Amino acid sequence: MPLLEKTKHWRDDAESAARDARRMMAGEPRRSGWVGSLLLSLVSGAAGALTLYLMDPDRGRSRRARLGDQAAAMLRKAGRQTERVGRVVESTVAGKVEALQHQGSRVAPTDDVTLAAKAESELFRDPMIPKGSINLNVERGILVLRGEVPTEQLRRQLEEEAARIEGVWSVRNLLHLPGEPAPDEQLAAATS
Repeated sequence: MPLLEKTKHWRDDAESAARDARRMMAGEPRRSGWVGSLLLSLVSGAAGALTLYLMDPDRGRSRRARLGDQAAAMLRKAGRQTERVGRVVESTVAGKVEALQHQGSRVAPTDDVTLAAKAESELFRDPMIPKGSINLNVERGILVLRGEVPTEQLRRQLEEEAARIEGVWSVRNLLHLPGEPAPDEQLAAATS
């Protein structure tokens, strides 16, 4: 390419850039360029093909009906899913609110076996309590303590802790000190 043609080409490029700059400064929209033109052509072609597909004189009516049915089915399905999510959210929120309302309350055990297990876990939590020499059982909500304890203080402490257990109606303390007869033996000796 001769030098004269190169300078003409450069001058055209410079003038084109200057025109674009003036348009931009004036607030005029940019030209779409070849990418925009191609994109517009593709969208227009797709819209035209869809129109021909749906407006076909032979099969267009059935295609439109099927498209309407599919769109309605999709909307129904979305509605069902929305309802399902709403129910899940509603039940979760209701459960959390219920848990917050009853945060401090405890439910008492309903049967004697459960109450006895609960009493054992609460009373024998302290490692200093002689678990092997104490027996407890529950009879219709009444906690019965039997066995031997080393001190009078521990006997009273166990009775007080047992009375505080939720679900225990009353405590029957048959604990005794070493060398002392068991309360059941004292009762038997007094009646004979």
